[in-house]
Amino acid sequence: MGEVELSCLAYVKMYLHSCLFPRCSVNGLLLSSSPAGGAVCVTDCVPLLHSHLPLAPITQLAITQVDVWCSQTQQRIVGYYQANACVSDSSPTPCALKIADKIAEQCSNAVLLMIDGSKLCPGYRVPPIVMYERKDSRWILKDKDTIMLRQWEEIRSIASQLLESGDHNMLVDFDTHLDDITKDWTNQKLNAKIAELVSPANGNV
Repeated sequence: MGEVELSCLAYVKMYLHSCLFPRCSVNGLLLSSSPAGGAVCVTDCVPLLHSHLPLAPITQLAITQVDVWCSQTQQRIVGYYQANACVSDSSPTPCALKIADKIAEQCSNAVLLMIDGSKLCPGYRVPPIVMYERKDSRWILKDKDTIMLRQWEEIRSIASQLLESGDHNMLVDFDTHLDDITKDWTNQKLNAKIAELVSPANGNV
């Protein structure tokens, strides 16, 4: 696997998901609107859970619904992200590995991103992300330089702005949707808000 490009939209939603539930483990699916083959470009993400991460039936239900939505919107699931409740621990849990393995069955160059909670602050100079790739049935730590975030300073500023304004409360994960099915787990309102803040220089969100 070569470089993995992470869009502003995907990173900001992962960041806000972690900030919205700071004392919980959170997870989600990474999506791409680019065709299979070549470098992985993560264009969006779907926040899944903030409680009971290892609970298989809920996870399977969420993945199935996201898969159906992806087929309707010309997207595909290309990876998985997770932030652990213990901020000093950014290693994949058995739950993370199991879900990532399942995604890898359908996507040969799937990625597993762990959010480093100890570096999850607005002023941090580099993306707080640890990336793993699957080799020989095992998930191997990748060099941090293989994660590409165009316009990192701008992305970091947008994430901070949304957090400070309280707009991170707009984010709906699948857990929240199950509690109130009127809430939109595809986060169209938040997506539009992020798109408003992205300058034309940042290219495709």
